[in-house]
Amino acid sequence: MISYLEFEKPVAALEARIAELRETAQSGDIDIASEIRRLESKSGELLASTYRALTPWQKTQVARHPARPHFRNYVENIFTDFMPLGGDRLFGEDQAIIGGFAKLSGRRVMLIGHEKGNDTQSRLRHNFGMGKPEGYRKAVRLMEMASRFGLPVVTLVDTSGAFPGVEAEERGQAEAIARSTEACLALGVPMVATIVGEGGSGGAVALASAERVLMFEHAVYSVISPEGCASILWRTSEKAADAAEAMKVTAQDLLALGVIDRIVPEPMGGAHRDPVAASATLGKAIAEELDALSGKSADELRRLRAERFLQIGG
Repeated sequence: MISYLEFEKPVAALEARIAELRETAQSGDIDIASEIRRLESKSGELLASTYRALTPWQKTQVARHPARPHFRNYVENIFTDFMPLGGDRLFGEDQAIIGGFAKLSGRRVMLIGHEKGNDTQSRLRHNFGMGKPEGYRKAVRLMEMASRFGLPVVTLVDTSGAFPGVEAEERGQAEAIARSTEACLALGVPMVATIVGEGGSGGAVALASAERVLMFEHAVYSVISPEGCASILWRTSEKAADAAEAMKVTAQDLLALGVIDRIVPEPMGGAHRDPVAASATLGKAIAEELDALSGKSADELRRLRAERFLQIGG
């Protein structure tokens, strides 16, 4: 069953009416097929027009949709032979950041990403995708392993930000994020990062400092959440919509600014309406980018990364 966002209520009403008519058609002798088709067409047009005109704040809500596919879904739908590797060899295992060997279209890669979880129990286990120092240190370990074995690195970014708790700060959260960002920039193998949901603050940048950064059509990427920005500037989170507009958090704005390199289309109504189709499109885009980067030397890859980040906003 689809969970509707506030701005989708008109669509929800139409789709509820269609469901009622289908039930009536199955249980009675009345021929209402033409009416169902008319309403389905109207619903599709309304959904399309709604999603063509989404505001930055509405896109933020789509990016946070509870049914939006996460890391585990993409592993199941895009990658094969996934072999998770755990631990940072210093403190422990962090379930918010998952990584390991995998295959994409027959190509071996090192896959790393945030996992938010899809129900209360799994969200708590994965800490809502908010990585701790041991998660980012694990990412560094896996990136270094990828360089050693000559494997390209693929990251799937989906976090509201790194975990801000006291224990994380005590274990060196800022240093771990900086080391992870440094590891991305120093890689001698191709790296493709994709913002698949939320890309929040340094917790996202630490896994997205790649030479090719992709972003789903309705994902968001920002230095701080709209609520956090509003609380700082206006002393109230109620101005979150204004903050989202000002911060240029959408894929379309970020492509124009040079922060990302490519927008990956989503199924109409967002990736949560058809996770399999969304995954297929994403897998194809990542494979194309890896093909384009294959054969480049370590020095050339590092130069490409340096150039793309130095040119942002220029």
